[in-house]
Amino acid sequence: MPKDTSISLPDLEDRIAIARDNIRQLTEQATGSSGAADEERTANRIAEQQDELDRLIKQREAFARK
Repeated sequence: MPKDTSISLPDLEDRIAIARDNIRQLTEQATGSSGAADEERTANRIAEQQDELDRLIKQREAFARK
């Protein structure tokens, strides 16, 4: 997702919900996959989504301080 600093709070909340849902789905996929390559790829995708979620949460916290 693009790093938009002019995002509204409702849009930010939506993106946070999407990132959380993506992590949940990836975690479910990880339990059903087998093989080192699949596990590594899924772990990388989960880490990317977690980074995005962390960034969005920080952005929301900054928004709340305004």
